[in-house]
Amino acid sequence: MPDADRRDTQQKGFLNHMADKEQQLLPGRSNHAGKLPQPEKKLQEAVCVLLVELCERFTFFGIVCNMILFCTVKLGYRSYQAAIVNMCFVGTSTLTPVLVGWLAEYLVGRIKLVCICMFLHFLGTALLPVVSFPFEDVYIDRRHILHALPKREQKIVFYFALLTASLGIGGIRAIVCPLSAYSLEDCGPKELLSFFNWFHWLVNLNSAVVFVSISYIQQSVARNLGFLIPFVSGLMAMITIHMVRGEMIYKPKTDSSLLTTFGVIFSALRTCCVRYRYFSTGVATWLDHAKENHGGQYSEIQVEGTKSLARLFPLFTFQILYRTCIMQIPSGYYLQTMNSNLHFSGFVLPVAAMNVISIVPLLILVPILECINSWLFSSKNTGHSPTVYIVVGHLSAALSVMVAGFSEIHRKHFPQVEQTLSEEVLLVSSMPCFHLAPQYILLGVAEALVTPSCSLLSFWLVPEGMRGISMHFLALFNGAGCFMGAFFVQTAHAGTQGNWFPHLLHEGKLERFFFFLASLMMVNTLGFWTIAHRYNNLHQDCTNEFRGCLPGEKLLKHEKAIKHYNTVLESSPILSPMEKT
Repeated sequence: MPDADRRDTQQKGFLNHMADKEQQLLPGRSNHAGKLPQPEKKLQEAVCVLLVELCERFTFFGIVCNMILFCTVKLGYRSYQAAIVNMCFVGTSTLTPVLVGWLAEYLVGRIKLVCICMFLHFLGTALLPVVSFPFEDVYIDRRHILHALPKREQKIVFYFALLTASLGIGGIRAIVCPLSAYSLEDCGPKELLSFFNWFHWLVNLNSAVVFVSISYIQQSVARNLGFLIPFVSGLMAMITIHMVRGEMIYKPKTDSSLLTTFGVIFSALRTCCVRYRYFSTGVATWLDHAKENHGGQYSEIQVEGTKSLARLFPLFTFQILYRTCIMQIPSGYYLQTMNSNLHFSGFVLPVAAMNVISIVPLLILVPILECINSWLFSSKNTGHSPTVYIVVGHLSAALSVMVAGFSEIHRKHFPQVEQTLSEEVLLVSSMPCFHLAPQYILLGVAEALVTPSCSLLSFWLVPEGMRGISMHFLALFNGAGCFMGAFFVQTAHAGTQGNWFPHLLHEGKLERFFFFLASLMMVNTLGFWTIAHRYNNLHQDCTNEFRGCLPGEKLLKHEKAIKHYNTVLESSPILSPMEKT
């Protein structure tokens, strides 16, 4: 019997090991890659995922870079309407990975859903050239050009293309390029910060190439033909996914989900309200009401994971207004540049090329920050936290928007001249567009400091099973910042009859909108500075508290206490022999 039990135990262990191994791969995944050595396989997977990520970002920035110019010149939108459309597209592309990740986990399945998202991405990028017909530089013969779509149908196709493209972008980001694909589980805070720094460095280098090349093609050489470039880039990403899908499509290991997290919060609120109304409460925090032993519906592990995530909610909340300031680059700053003199040595600069000025500080600062981080993490100061970077970055963003307000006042002092953009003659200020460079530089510095630091805190300060959920919440709050920017533009335009966000900038007071946003951002910076100390050494406290609340850890503590009590009883000289027995 003991031999049989031992054999059964070995067989169960082997089956569990094989089941865990199969969970790492989805059904249908190719096993030929297993013939490669493990380091080469991991390198191949990382390179493929990075290439798809860069192709997807190339597509995304190619759509965004000249959307305002296209909406105002081709579709006849007002300036504030074009800015709202651009910010809503960015916000939707930020939120769709969260939605698609949930669908892949519970409803559709990852393989099927990634095929659907690739089709949607292909459809959206293919429909964008349809919106921009006719190609003015392509003739059927010497007398006729291709027929154009009516304005109404053109707008319908344009919105449908943007929606399908954003859904496809969300699927690629959530399923093909999640953070788990980069094998960050065993990395420490130093390695994680280095990864996020260089990852955002590569993404911004890619966007710099897009803003210079695609914006020039769309604006000067063949502005409508430029929409084919996002289509080609998306097609390249899909081919790459198809070729190496066996190594790129992961099923991340998670101990929780968005539904579980929201369920814990709502269950705790409901139970807390009932207990507050009818009973006295005796729990440490309000989320403890969701535990099964306090009348809730969720286990202790799920509630403790949600509690560690809830500590990051103030951090996420203060990123909303920061993201609103960042969204001024493709909205307010873009309109300022479009209404400035773009001529430089006989050459007309693309409007979106000014975005490169905001990227250059990031490309320069990342290597410098890497040296600083290496020194700080290697020093005896183990309490180093990137919250200082976030505070300085928020301050830089507030100063950028304030400088934009002064630049707008300065721009109006120059006489107006005619300038041709996309074969349309516009009346703009004669101020050189390079006078706007300081506000772009300050926002670039802010991005170099804030985005990698927030990613590190969101990823590191929660238990391993909650890291994917934490990054999803960060994406939710970033998307909320984009939509808040659109809400501010709409409210400022409607509340001031177009004075604070005018269609023609020289007829309004756009600087007042910038000053209002800068004042809000200064208050936001002070607010985050007051709570930044919570995240200085939170990773140690969070890990210890979470582990200490696990049932297994509690049992070990109780066993140690019982053993210690028995030892005291046996060695105590006070107790009589009758009391010991």
